[in-house]
Amino acid sequence: MLNFRADSKVLIQGITQPFGATGAALMKAYGTNVVAGVSPGFGGQTLDEIPVFDMVEGALQAVGKVDATAIFVPPYSVLDAALEAIASGIRLVLIVTEGVPPLDMVSLVKKAEETGTWVIGPSSLGIIVPGKILLGTYPAEFYTPGKVGLIGRSGSLICEIARQLTRAGLGQSLCVCVGGDAIVGSSFVEWLQILNKDESTEAIVLIGEIGGTCEEAAARYIAEAIDKPAIAYVAGQYAPKGKRLGHAGAIITAQLADLGADVGTAESKIAAFKEAKVPVAYRPSQIPDLVKKALKKSGHKAKK
Repeated sequence: MLNFRADSKVLIQGITQPFGATGAALMKAYGTNVVAGVSPGFGGQTLDEIPVFDMVEGALQAVGKVDATAIFVPPYSVLDAALEAIASGIRLVLIVTEGVPPLDMVSLVKKAEETGTWVIGPSSLGIIVPGKILLGTYPAEFYTPGKVGLIGRSGSLICEIARQLTRAGLGQSLCVCVGGDAIVGSSFVEWLQILNKDESTEAIVLIGEIGGTCEEAAARYIAEAIDKPAIAYVAGQYAPKGKRLGHAGAIITAQLADLGADVGTAESKIAAFKEAKVPVAYRPSQIPDLVKKALKKSGHKAKK
């Protein structure tokens, strides 16, 4: 089970990378307990008063047990960095880097399953528990403490929807970006399980995209196992068929429809949510009203 608290000790691998330094500053400014950074060849230095070490093992010898790590190293170094963290007993691994080789992710996911490690990403903005802790690179000004949990593949969409909710007086309990690469660690279903058990969460917003089948699987799981009200949004509804789109490999292609089925299309995903009796927003701006209606129907009160 995920163990991530306001006092969790966080390590940053690749802290001297430009994006790593930015992430370190964001996390530290939010109050996250960033205890050390790792960057081979830079051991003995400090960055924003964070001590830097050459290896994870050396960092842990100096600062003690670490609960989570955020990885900002280049794509082809991610597997080694993650395995080093897992070998050192770190059981929550966030991969911010995008474009990690798929076979590396296959190996990493297998190792994570063997060791009980949570892997988030690649190509993830991370996790934010508003008002408590930030692991990743979320812009904090969009978020406020509350009762709505957000799960999505796109960090930018999560930010936009969190902003819409905040403006409507609906705070967030936990927001997680599972990542945008073709193969990722944790899934929608796993995070649905967490939010369904989380006492701070009263409603769940799932933010999907065209490509893949994880939204369809999530819809089935919501129908079978989720007690709390859930809202869905699927991006890419107007994407032209037969044209490959970007987003770090997440939005795979509308060409999947040419295989003789609607697999991966917005239509397929929306149909799956409707079959599961999950209200679907067609624009991000519709989400706050749908959340309020769902909370009212379930007997919960929206709290900022």
